[in-house]
Amino acid sequence: MQTEVTQPLGRIQNLNYSPPLQKAVKYCLYARKSSEDDERQALSIDSQIKEMLALAEKEGLEVVEIRKEAHSAKESGTRPIFKQLLDDIGRGMFDGILTWAPDRLSRNAGDLGRIVDFMDQGMLTNIKTHGQQFSNNPNEKFLLMILCSQAKLENDNKSINVKRGLRTKCEMGIRPGCVPLGYKLIRNSENLREASTIVVDEERAPFVKKMFEYVNSGLSGHQVNEYLTDEGFRTKSGKPVALSMTYRIFKETFYYGEFEYPKGSGNLYKGAHTPLISKEEFIEANKRLEVPAKGLWGRKEFYFKKLFKCGHCGSGISAEEKVNRYGTLYTYYKCNRMSRSRCRSKYISETKLIESIAKMVVQIKGDHLHLERKLAKEIEKFTELQKIATGKETGITITTEAYLQYILKNGSNQEKRSILEYLGQLYLKDGEVKTDEGASAI
Repeated sequence: MQTEVTQPLGRIQNLNYSPPLQKAVKYCLYARKSSEDDERQALSIDSQIKEMLALAEKEGLEVVEIRKEAHSAKESGTRPIFKQLLDDIGRGMFDGILTWAPDRLSRNAGDLGRIVDFMDQGMLTNIKTHGQQFSNNPNEKFLLMILCSQAKLENDNKSINVKRGLRTKCEMGIRPGCVPLGYKLIRNSENLREASTIVVDEERAPFVKKMFEYVNSGLSGHQVNEYLTDEGFRTKSGKPVALSMTYRIFKETFYYGEFEYPKGSGNLYKGAHTPLISKEEFIEANKRLEVPAKGLWGRKEFYFKKLFKCGHCGSGISAEEKVNRYGTLYTYYKCNRMSRSRCRSKYISETKLIESIAKMVVQIKGDHLHLERKLAKEIEKFTELQKIATGKETGITITTEAYLQYILKNGSNQEKRSILEYLGQLYLKDGEVKTDEGASAI
């Protein structure tokens, strides 16, 4: 008789069943080192990688890729390698991070928020550090946030302490950072924590003094730059001082004994260094270098600059008005150096320029009958008007050259044009007015 063996339903076993295998975590090893003072105690990047690879081998962790960068973690979203790591976690490339310590990942709330958010969504299942592990577990996530927040607190406190230290340094009369041209910063080689000493640079300080003297004597910033470059004024690296740096020097209050810190704050401090100039010299120089207010450009017309070219380099001609030390206003013309930055063409005053043009017109009027008759007629008219204005004969004969000088200085643009059209292209060369033939050296 065949018997049938039965078992209770609760004890039925499926001989083909096997428990699901746990998915292996794909780790990305992330190593970071910053040059910030607060991270000087952290291991170097190579040391971090070596230690964490040894840990991965010991615990059988799968490291898919190694990524490293040298960047501060104080600001959110500023680390390109870490930002790419988070993007790749979002795409499913990794689901674990292997790193030396939590503060290697974040010292700010923004990056920490993204990490915890990925853990909440199940995209980031595990963070492994040297001695700790953080998974999608409330307690472990809370601990991770505390450790990263502590790192942020250290950064915030450090920022406050640094600002307080810089403010104290300013109150002592020492400006933080580099010193301007004309001074040297002497560091204490025995104790680097002691404040550096600011001393006068005996090689360059005399040139800085000359800059203010030259401007206050009536020279432009461009002229000062040229003259001092020729005299040997050089930067600390041995290069000629750029025109832009020349104008920055004129704005630097450090030279008369005060400095602003931070720049643009309006906070002025009395410096402990030796001033190179007086405050009065500084104010006077900047007053002379003031540019016209917005909307005033182009109101002053310099008619003759449109008629000339430089006889040395072929550039155009520009004009400037200056007041000399006696308060006299004068105008001069010069090469604008568009073709050759070091063109040494000389300046010419407007008075001398007008005299030269008048002489040229007198020399060529015999070759142009129309011009000769026109000038004679205009001089006769001018003499008659003078007689009517005074009510008597003056007895003064007006020469053609004197009449031309008057028109070129005081006449309308149309009157000037009617005279100058006979001269053709004019050039300024060696401080003289030249015709096309006279400038044949171009």
